[in-house]
Amino acid sequence: MGAGHDHGHSHASGRAEDRRRLLVVLTVTSSVVVVEAVGAWVSGSLALLADAGHMLTDAAGILIALSASLIAARPASPERTFGYHRVEILAAIVNALVLLGLCGYLAYAGVRRLLDPVEVEAGQMLVFAAVGLAANLLSVAVLTRSKDNSLNMKGAYLEVLSDALGSVAAIVAGIVVVTTDFYRADSIASLLIAVLVLPRAAALLREALGVLLEATPAGLDIENVRQHLRGVSGVVDVHDLHAWTITSGMPALSAHVTVTDSALAERGVGEILDELTACVGTQFGIDHATLQIEPESHRDHEHDTEHA
Repeated sequence: MGAGHDHGHSHASGRAEDRRRLLVVLTVTSSVVVVEAVGAWVSGSLALLADAGHMLTDAAGILIALSASLIAARPASPERTFGYHRVEILAAIVNALVLLGLCGYLAYAGVRRLLDPVEVEAGQMLVFAAVGLAANLLSVAVLTRSKDNSLNMKGAYLEVLSDALGSVAAIVAGIVVVTTDFYRADSIASLLIAVLVLPRAAALLREALGVLLEATPAGLDIENVRQHLRGVSGVVDVHDLHAWTITSGMPALSAHVTVTDSALAERGVGEILDELTACVGTQFGIDHATLQIEPESHRDHEHDTEHA
């Protein structure tokens, strides 16, 4: 026997708000890609080109995230009983891989420029970088409230945040070139952008892979869950206990719970299930729980059978 709760409506409304925010950011980011690409061509700045390339991959990543959010909103079916929630996790992995690829390119191009510096028009570089920074800060502000809603939104937020940091690096490099004619500052800035992106991309990839591998949700102590369930009156054992994440913000749990026959006779299966689901919901924030109640006498019977 099992029990669970459906919070699909609130989850769906949150997804709709996420999509609106992503659409705004996609519009802003795509516009700035064009502006910074033109600026890189005019000024000859690798840092500005790196930032434009970074924002281009981010625009593609946000488009993936937006598409994934739309697909994830599709209802469950007999063939896909959990719906399409995992599409968002796949989108987060794609975003992370794109960012890691970008880091590799920036490292390669930046080292080449360090060895063979190229003159850049620092004044023009500063103007275009400032435009990029303003747009990035607008995108960061749009996504800040939704960044913890899902890995999908977290990936999009990290991308625009790293874009903003990249624009700052390009501005600083432009100032250095204007004041000192140290052209290697441009390639150093491009390498700095790669360094800023790398750990965030790696962390996003690690977290998303953890969901796909059905790892225990971060911060959840499975033994602590077991002890709380065993603390419910009448419970004598908890086994086959599993916890995983369906998609961001949707942890799930299943377990077999052995209960004394007297407790079942006194309170009934329904009341005991209510207590168990309230336990995991209140203490650990898990609303999707499937619990199988087993009478203690049945457990003893199985034990005798195994040793017969």
